[in-house]
Amino acid sequence: MDGPEQTISCRCCIAGGGPAGMMLGLVLARAGADVLVLEKHADFFRDFRGDTIHPSTLEVMDELGLYEELLKLPHQKVQHLRGRIGDFDLPIADFSHLPTRAKFLALMPQWDFLDFLARQAKRYPSFRLEMSARVTGLLWEGERVAGVKAETPAGPRAVRADLVVGADGRHSLVRQEAGLVPQELGAPMDVLWFRLPREEKDPEETFGRIDEGQILVLLNRGDYWQCGYVIAKGSASRLMAQGIHSVRERLRTLAPFLNGRGDELKSFDDIKLLAVAVDRLPRWHKPGLLCIGDAAHAMSPIGGVGINLAIQDAIAAGNILAVPLASGAPLGENLLAQVQKRRELPTKIIQAIQVALQKNVISHVLSGKAKARPPWFLRAFARFPILQRLPAALIGLGVRREHVTSPAIRA
Repeated sequence: MDGPEQTISCRCCIAGGGPAGMMLGLVLARAGADVLVLEKHADFFRDFRGDTIHPSTLEVMDELGLYEELLKLPHQKVQHLRGRIGDFDLPIADFSHLPTRAKFLALMPQWDFLDFLARQAKRYPSFRLEMSARVTGLLWEGERVAGVKAETPAGPRAVRADLVVGADGRHSLVRQEAGLVPQELGAPMDVLWFRLPREEKDPEETFGRIDEGQILVLLNRGDYWQCGYVIAKGSASRLMAQGIHSVRERLRTLAPFLNGRGDELKSFDDIKLLAVAVDRLPRWHKPGLLCIGDAAHAMSPIGGVGINLAIQDAIAAGNILAVPLASGAPLGENLLAQVQKRRELPTKIIQAIQVALQKNVISHVLSGKAKARPPWFLRAFARFPILQRLPAALIGLGVRREHVTSPAIRA
């Protein structure tokens, strides 16, 4: 039986230990702010999360003095993205010319990245991380959020905080409890994620395959391929009714070099369904509350930029809020509004591009049965290689990339 509710306090309570929450926790603790991160799971190990670390994130790690240590962890470097559309092999993005130290995407299991951030944050005495701590509601003082209620292994807990940060993902309980309702922008597809073995003779590059109403993305993870098979929104149940053999047959058509490795998929238990959503909060904050990352704006998987935007949110929030939080100064809602103002335009631009690609490319492909042909601008990438730097900059650096300006105390 659970004991009586415990009450603790902190300057900032972050709900969610994903990339946004852990990065913000590290940046605030590095500035000396009293910060508590509540993560509902017992560990960070969950498969088929976004494993892409973008050049702008690696640039942040360099500014934090953690670049070399992070890249000691197992990872794969991706300098070029390619695709095959119908009978055409096309280069898409070339990261080798980016004006950053890291001229590549790093593919690293997200649990390794989050464990790394947690280890670094724990070097600071003002940082606390509680696992298996599920936020169940908000504490209120009039119209102001004054903390959270949580279930922990030690029993129910009330956490009083001057600032609550909702970094608890696209199904955020924090934003729901605060009455913040996202604007749905729509997504025409869902994604089936799964792994297949990789052999030495396989292509080296991460690439995509589009043809005859189908889209397959293959991410080189060293000894295996992380695969994303794109399906029309809501069609997963129909595909499951056809049986796992239907997925295997589609893989044989789209990626013949896999040579029957789709048979490794024994059932749909080997496949994870990602229900794609694209949405954005009109308002990211209330007195005492700020939402960042997917809690503020769920992104399409196009370009794998969701993690990048979440981390950029965290850096911007840290730059604006670290000193007031560390000094004990009053935290007005105007500061929270500054975070949204800083990050809202980049979010809108990236989401507008994603929605345009969904409508004009992905929906068209998924609805068609004829042989696919690449649009003219992709054919231009092959003819004029310099154009490959444009999607590389958009994917790798984003719009208005953030630099760490918050102060640091000695660890």
